Amino acid sequence: MSILTVNNVSKTYQSGSKSLTVLDQVNFEIQEGEKIAIVGPSGSGKTTLLGLCAGLDTASTGSIILNGHIFEKLNEDERAAVRSRSIGFVFQNFQLLPTLTALENVMVPLELKKRKDAKEKAMELLEKVGLKDRVTHYPTQLSGGEQQRVSIARAFANEPKILFADEPTGNLDTDTGELIENLIFDLNKAQGTTLILVTHDTDLAQKTDRIIYIKGGKIQEESHG
Repeated sequence: MSILTVNNVSKTYQSGSKSLTVLDQVNFEIQEGEKIAIVGPSGSGKTTLLGLCAGLDTASTGSIILNGHIFEKLNEDERAAVRSRSIGFVFQNFQLLPTLTALENVMVPLELKKRKDAKEKAMELLEKVGLKDRVTHYPTQLSGGEQQRVSIARAFANEPKILFADEPTGNLDTDTGELIENLIFDLNKAQGTTLILVTHDTDLAQKTDRIIYIKGGKIQEESHG
C-alpha cells in the first residue's frame, strides 16, 4: 500500500525578476514500511524535496499525497495536524529545544497529543536509545551523539507512520554515526515505520531498500540498496 505519492512535483523560487527551479517534475511512489534513501550532491534539491513531502512547504506545481492526505488541498493548520499525527523528523543539527531537558524534549510531541502517559513513554524511549542516565540533562550538557539520540527518541515518540531523516549522521564522527544509523533502523523496524532519509553517505544509503538519485532538481535514476 502506498504511503507517499509524488506526482510531477516542481518547486520554483522567485528572486526579483529571476526564477530558480529547485525541483523539476519529480515523480516517485513509496510503499508502507519501505526504507528509502534520497542521494545527490549539495544543491540538488534533496532537502527541498524532503520538506515538500513532509508538508513543511508547498509545491509550485504537482501533487503530493501522504497517508491519504492531498497536501495541496490542505491549509497550513491542516498540514500541521497531519505532521503531528503521522510524521517524525530527525535533523542533522538535532533541533532540540535548549531550555528543555532531554526528557522534556521527548515529551513535547506526546504532550501536544495530550497523552497522559507522556513522561513514562518518553522515559521508555530514552532508555531504548541508551540515555536513561541523562534524562535531566539539557542539550548543552550532551554530546552531539547524545543530542541526536534524544532527537531520535522524540521523532519516534508519537509512533509516526513515516520518518523523515535529513543527513542524520552529518554532524557526527564515524563511530557515533554508525550507532545512530543502527538506532534509526532498529526503532524503525520495531515500529514498522516508513523511512525516508536524505544523505551524502553512500554506505548508509546502501542499507535502505531503494535509492533515489537526484541531481539538478531531477531524478536521475533509482536503484535497490
